Amino acid sequence: MRILCSSEKTADDRLMGTFEKAAELCLEKEGLNSEGAEISLSFVTRDEIRRLNSMYRNVDSHTDVLSFPLVEDFDEIDDEEEYMLGDVVICREQAREQAREYGHSEEREIVYLFVHSVLHLLGYDHMDEDEKREMRVREEEVMRELGLERK
Repeated sequence: MRILCSSEKTADDRLMGTFEKAAELCLEKEGLNSEGAEISLSFVTRDEIRRLNSMYRNVDSHTDVLSFPLVEDFDEIDDEEEYMLGDVVICREQAREQAREYGHSEEREIVYLFVHSVLHLLGYDHMDEDEKREMRVREEEVMRELGLERK
């Protein structure tokens, strides 16, 4: 698993290691080999995530995280080759605010947003209640295995 971070200063080595472990867990739970997988990760300002949200989702407001999947059919992935899962864009300002609101650490919130986004890259969605419940269960499994479950 490789995570290509556009802004190394925004994520220290320990946090990057947690992201890698989180992504590996997400892929393994889907029966996918994480060895050749790559994810592009960017941290952006509220203004930038609002611009991206408006441009790609036609929603003119800021958000906490955006996902841009690149794989349409996981059956076509060759486990022997590298492949790009997609892009994850996180608004650190929004994550910081949400961490305060939910009463947990900024690290926990950022890792949760990353896990949420990786699951989107893997095809999960939350458009209806069943999908939302299934995605939430997977998020909580991964966060628990990382030792970052909700308290």
